Amino acid sequence: MAEMGIFETMYTARALRRFKPDPVPDEVMSKVLDAAIRAPSGSNEQSWLFVVVKDAEQRKKLGDIYRKAGGILFALYQNRTKPAHMAQSTFEKLVASATYLVEHMGDAPVLLLACLKQNPPTVPPPKLPPEVADKMRTMARTSGSSIYPAVQNIILACRALGLGTCLTTIHMFYEEEVRAVLGLPPEVQTYAMLPIGYPSGKFGPIKRRPVSEVACLDRYGNPWK
Repeated sequence: MAEMGIFETMYTARALRRFKPDPVPDEVMSKVLDAAIRAPSGSNEQSWLFVVVKDAEQRKKLGDIYRKAGGILFALYQNRTKPAHMAQSTFEKLVASATYLVEHMGDAPVLLLACLKQNPPTVPPPKLPPEVADKMRTMARTSGSSIYPAVQNIILACRALGLGTCLTTIHMFYEEEVRAVLGLPPEVQTYAMLPIGYPSGKFGPIKRRPVSEVACLDRYGNPWK
């Protein structure tokens, strides 16, 4: 297919959750994975691990786990109202699409798990002052930051290759069950599950709030013009 420009790829790579049953060729998935490993990596550790799940029974097991996780999500979102910028019809389509994926995650031709391997320290950690130790606990929320640039590369590569996908994380409600299905060792943790396939729906364009509403100049409250 014709090569896509980077901005066209970004502007049209909408979340897609419904897929044709057609298999994704291994050489196409290899391109997606090769794009993933071109992403930035903290300290250049490249401690990521990608598990490509094609086997129907494995996909069914993961789909069953995702369905359970979806039950928790829907309970949490039971009384959620639509965002102010979103039309009611658009919100209803979003909910319907998410509901479909909860029921059909295992039907996607490929499930891609993006993981990070926690490397054991090579030297004893330094003894930190209490105030620094507290800051380190705050920094824990960045623990997955080295995998998500790779996930974005996966999303963009899928779009450029005519594949649909979306970023999901609710499988982590049952992380240990997912790890057991995949046979992951203790030091490997999952951070995203992406269903991948040739979409039955259409790509973008993507609608977003204007930049002036979400970006500031120099300080909060001074909108970017």
